[in-house]
Amino acid sequence: MPQFCDVAVPVPLDVTFTYRIPENTPEPVVGARVIVPFREQRLCGIVTELHDREPSFRTRRLSQVLDSAPVLTPELMHLGRWIAQYYIAPIGEVFRAMLPLSAEFRRAVGYHITEKGIEALHTASTVGSSRRSQREPAHQMLEYAVLNCLADGEVTREGTLRSGTGASRAVLQTLLRKKWIAREDLSDVRDASRTVQIAVLKNLAGKLNKNQQSIVSYLRLQDGQRAPVEAVRELAVPRTTLQTLVRRGLVQLVEEPATFRMSGMKPRKLEFLFTPAQKVALEQITTAAGERKFLPMLLHGVTGSGKTAVYLSAMQAVLAMGRSALLLVPEIGLTPAMAADLHQIFGDEVAILHSGLSDDERAEQWKRIRHGDSRIVVGTRSAIFAPLEDLALIVVDEEHDHSYKQEEMPRYHARDVAVMRAKMCNAAVLLGSATPSLETYYNATQGKYRLLELPERIEKRPLPEVEILDMREEFQRTRKDEPLSMKLLEEIGERLARNEQVMVLLNRRGYSAFVLCRECGESVQCKNCAIAMTYHKREHRLLCHYCGFQKPAPRTCSKCGSEFVQYLGTGSEKLEHILHGLFPQARIARLDRDTVRGRDDFERMLSAMHAGEIDLLVGTQMIAKGHDVANVTLVGVVGSDAALSFPDFRAAERTFQLLTQVAGRAGRGDTPGKVVLQTFFPDHYAIQFAAAHDYHGFYEKEIRFRSWMHYPPFNAVSNVLVRSPKLEEALAWSGVLGKWFAGTKLDGVRVMGPAAAAIVRLKTEYRYHFLLKSASRERMNAVLRAMLEHAAEQKIPRNNLVVDVDALSLI
Repeated sequence: MPQFCDVAVPVPLDVTFTYRIPENTPEPVVGARVIVPFREQRLCGIVTELHDREPSFRTRRLSQVLDSAPVLTPELMHLGRWIAQYYIAPIGEVFRAMLPLSAEFRRAVGYHITEKGIEALHTASTVGSSRRSQREPAHQMLEYAVLNCLADGEVTREGTLRSGTGASRAVLQTLLRKKWIAREDLSDVRDASRTVQIAVLKNLAGKLNKNQQSIVSYLRLQDGQRAPVEAVRELAVPRTTLQTLVRRGLVQLVEEPATFRMSGMKPRKLEFLFTPAQKVALEQITTAAGERKFLPMLLHGVTGSGKTAVYLSAMQAVLAMGRSALLLVPEIGLTPAMAADLHQIFGDEVAILHSGLSDDERAEQWKRIRHGDSRIVVGTRSAIFAPLEDLALIVVDEEHDHSYKQEEMPRYHARDVAVMRAKMCNAAVLLGSATPSLETYYNATQGKYRLLELPERIEKRPLPEVEILDMREEFQRTRKDEPLSMKLLEEIGERLARNEQVMVLLNRRGYSAFVLCRECGESVQCKNCAIAMTYHKREHRLLCHYCGFQKPAPRTCSKCGSEFVQYLGTGSEKLEHILHGLFPQARIARLDRDTVRGRDDFERMLSAMHAGEIDLLVGTQMIAKGHDVANVTLVGVVGSDAALSFPDFRAAERTFQLLTQVAGRAGRGDTPGKVVLQTFFPDHYAIQFAAAHDYHGFYEKEIRFRSWMHYPPFNAVSNVLVRSPKLEEALAWSGVLGKWFAGTKLDGVRVMGPAAAAIVRLKTEYRYHFLLKSASRERMNAVLRAMLEHAAEQKIPRNNLVVDVDALSLI
């Protein structure tokens, strides 16, 4: 057995760590998980190499081997190394993101008081508490609160300690440096198998009171006189009643494996009557999937052209070959409907992976895929790492969507990773969209991708008519600043009278965009971010949509005390309120992050929409993606041109995509659809081409601007963000890197900055950034790695530097 193993652990360091393999320990294997000591804690890492090369430094011992077989196949290990190299991400962080098995190893930290801490607490207690509180700063009071909490000598978990004392991690770090407290690793390995507790009716001996009779009657009506305990506890009886029945032997509680619910949505009626264009596309896709050769394809089809039917039929063909297929969707909200369709066709061959599942559910689904029980997988971006064997086809639906780009370490783009994974395993990859990203369509025009087109809707249905309403003229006519035009209200009334359904898009959450004092001009800013807080009327609170900070809505101005506080701007909550007042008989619902907290909420909302139980749906961009409701004949677009003013070279592209996608929700049944597009920029080319359903016209105009300005797809773009809770640190580090960039020969790489980020303070951190452009990705990568080496030499912490390769967001 080898003496040493190299392990990639999830820390922000671009290296692996060597550990000695103890005697009498099961031999680890490459690609398997192990538990290793790292500083003062234990971490779960992935073995990358076994060897007998003894390091020149003292090595620590491996703690535990979790797997006897690899959890990451050689193909996935290769893919992970490519991601780490290309996106300049620590390999341990990459492997962590690839494995949804965190439920099996729970990291936890606890603290206990030391002898020095007891002495400090005793010394402090000799001084009157009132005298101390008058002269000691707040952080010292928190330190003594922590010591008091730990005074019994027991180990207390960090979460319990912080919630009980209000101490931050910084306070705990200070106490650790003073050696008043010590940290203990409480991490443990657990079985992630999901179980459910079942109440089983055994006999009916003895008298029962009214509450007990309710439970017994309920169980007698169930199949096998048994029901989940959670269902029993929903009855209107005290929680102790069930325990009483258990003690009397009338009911028995048993643990059983939990079943997984694929989707709560009713599957659609699927009839694949293909158009000639669909048949041509399907034939090329299935042929490519069967040849075991890498072939990237772009399926460009207008909204309602039947792209999903092509995906599903191609996956059927792949399954008939005895091989596997993977379908990526951009949003959790699109997963239930797609999963229901897939389950209808493929049954238990389907697995689902997305962040809306619990840790245990994700682990369970991953294991089904790994064991070969599921050969069809649908999920969001992390599903690209599903451990499918003999992968023949990867489909990326709505490939243009920015949700495929991860905005935290590792910052990979799932679409591009899908293309690379297909290349590594000689599979076909299909990118589908009505509004492809400029990079993808450019690759198709250059012959890198095969272009497949669906130019018409199925059944010869027309694309919706789009009417552009100039809101400047609306204001001139009405002299009122109203979010809804008279024309749009008139159209809504007509559709509701005909029992047709309506969608209204306003891509802004909340009731009012910001709060302003009309006397001194002060707005209410988030304490953690340089951004105005949004008013949410239902909770009567102000909320920061970036960090989640909340505070009560003010009655008076905090600066001047004035009572003239005004709530300005319109969000989806206010729009819903307005529409309820204008159409009191209509059944109106709202779909945004405030009304949808989990997948069950989303499924209920969409099921109600499909069943015709909702007449008018108001929402953010969540309503714009992929939903196919036949009775929606009108879509109203409110305020969605505001993104054109963003300091982002992709602003026009994003606006065009959003408008085209939401317009595509109208007229997907037998009745033609219409779109009323309200805008303050009616002459902007993004608005004009979206109204004309003219992707090619938009592409030709936008691609010229990109070429002139050396933006993607002609140049690669990376964003380097310097961040720190201390302004002086962020400025100093930005200066250090700025001098390095200025004094280094950067062949073929252009650097702009440093400059303050569009939101200069976010989540308590000040942010400055550099924008790098280059026609060569290799040169860009080399410069970024050299920059990171210089930063390390200058003692700039890696956590305070964000390197975003192929950045999509510059905000």
